[in-house]
Amino acid sequence: MNLAGRSGADVFIEADHWLAPAALYLSAAVLTGMAVWIGWKARRARLVRACLADRVTVELVPTSTFDPGEGEVGRWARQMGRVHFAAGGVPARGSAARLRYSAEDGKMRCYLEGPAAAAAVLAMPGFAEVEVRAHHARKDITPVRFPAPPLGAS
Repeated sequence: MNLAGRSGADVFIEADHWLAPAALYLSAAVLTGMAVWIGWKARRARLVRACLADRVTVELVPTSTFDPGEGEVGRWARQMGRVHFAAGGVPARGSAARLRYSAEDGKMRCYLEGPAAAAAVLAMPGFAEVEVRAHHARKDITPVRFPAPPLGAS
């Protein structure tokens, strides 16, 4: 197809000759692309909803002499950055960590909340002088109990 010396109308009419037979295939491709995009968005929304419904909270309790250095703050920030990766493929909106502060009985409390899949990362101590208290009870873990040995057995 040589476009030299042709007017814009001629090029448009010639494009119409090859575009008309392909219109059915192009519309099928567009509809398929839209269906895939809608399915992908619905899957991501389900993942986000499931992750936001299943979150864990840990309480961060600093000591009275807590004074973090720049290195400790940087290390803790990198640790919080790993929460998204520990959540396992969940979109960022559902795998975000949240710091919540509240005042109860005149004492300020700090809570760290995140996805249950990243509970191990959330429970890791980030600062040397901060105690991490987990508020979630694992119901699927039962303690192992050994029977007492009979009396007189050695």
